[in-house]
Amino acid sequence: MSSIQFLTRLSLPRLAYHRISAQNPGIVFLSGFMSSMNAEKAVALENFCRSAGYSYVRFDYTGCGSSEGNFKDCLLRDWKDDVLTVLDNLTTGPQILVGSSMGGWLMLLAGLERPERVAGMVGIATAADSFVTAFNQLPPEVRMEAAKMGEYKRPSKYIEGGMYTIQYNFVKEAEEHCLLQSSIDITCPVRLLHSMNDELVPWQTSLKVAEQLKSDDVDVILRKSGDHRMSRSDDLKLLITVVDDLVHKVTQKEPK
Repeated sequence: MSSIQFLTRLSLPRLAYHRISAQNPGIVFLSGFMSSMNAEKAVALENFCRSAGYSYVRFDYTGCGSSEGNFKDCLLRDWKDDVLTVLDNLTTGPQILVGSSMGGWLMLLAGLERPERVAGMVGIATAADSFVTAFNQLPPEVRMEAAKMGEYKRPSKYIEGGMYTIQYNFVKEAEEHCLLQSSIDITCPVRLLHSMNDELVPWQTSLKVAEQLKSDDVDVILRKSGDHRMSRSDDLKLLITVVDDLVHKVTQKEPK
């Protein structure tokens, strides 16, 4: 296991990360909402990269896990900026972004801002636009109450108590980063994994992402079983197989 380090930033909270420095293309893992760099998928990818000899970074967003900052104060743009900071300061050369849930949304946003750095993408239950979509599907009186109270709750079987709180300001700011209503100007190879049993982000979201991507090299892999996290042993094997295949595909395209 790599040791935890901290990326110091001028006047911003420090970001906690683990890194393996090896050959490129490197792999960067982007966690989901309220998750951390110690999730099973992040650690499984690190073990794979270590054995295969690839560079790898996993990290915690501002206010999450071991990173500094206040979670409640964070907006989606803050976490997008965290991803860009990690790309700019902790990696060199072409990278493959692997994004889980909200991390898949951030993966797409980062790819739009750093197309020259992102050689490929693997999304796991990619949650593009998901906070906004889910909020807009709430009854009008619930949305009005959320605006008045400044927050609202969503059920989740993944956290203690079965409910988590989302700040109203977070959802409203996230509207500025929605992608699914127009073409997504990303041309690198993209692989999208999704469980058809996903109870948080419908698997059709990955199909919509695939439709909107400019890239023609896009595969969507649906699993009939499993859940949103896709962290079972079979899910992890699939993820590693897909990442390994994409690394080889990207490497063949690199100039000799």
